[in-house]
Amino acid sequence: MTDLTPPSGPLSRLGLSVIAATILVDQASKAIAEAMLPFGVTIDVLPFLALHRVHNPGIAFSFLAGFGGWPLIVLTAVITVVVLILWAQSNEGGRWATVGYALIVGGALGNLIDRAIHGYVIDFLLLHTGTMTLFVFNLADTALTFGPAILVIIYLWPRRQSAGTS
Repeated sequence: MTDLTPPSGPLSRLGLSVIAATILVDQASKAIAEAMLPFGVTIDVLPFLALHRVHNPGIAFSFLAGFGGWPLIVLTAVITVVVLILWAQSNEGGRWATVGYALIVGGALGNLIDRAIHGYVIDFLLLHTGTMTLFVFNLADTALTFGPAILVIIYLWPRRQSAGTS
C-alpha cells in the first residue's frame, strides 16, 4: 500500500545516508575483490553462489560492451539525473520511496565510479545453477535491483480499500 506522504528528497538525511552507504559498501567490496580474488577463478560459497572476479566493459550482462567508456559514463549519468528528477518530483511513497530511489542512485554512482576510474565495472558475485552461469554482478547491481523492486511494490502494489469505502 502506498504511503501518501512525500518521500524525503535526494538531499535529505535519509536519502544521502542510503546513497553514501551504498557507494561505500560497493566500493569497499570491489576493492577487496580486486585485492583478494584471482581474476577469472571461481570460488564456491553456496550451491548457487560463487566468488568470480571479472571486468565488465558494458552494462548488465555486458550489454553495450562495444560502446566504450565515455558513452556509458554519459548514459549512466543521464539516467541517474532522470532518477533524481523523478525522486524530487515524487509526492508519495514516504520513507520507502526514499530508500528505493537512493538505492538506485547509489548503485548507479558505484558503477559509474568504477567505469570512470577503470574503464570497466568490477563484478565478483557469480549466481549459478550447477554448471549453468546465470550472471556475475556486484553490490551496486544488487542496489540497482532492490531499489526498483521497492518502488514497484510501493507504487504498483494494489492499494487496500478502507473498510466502508468502495
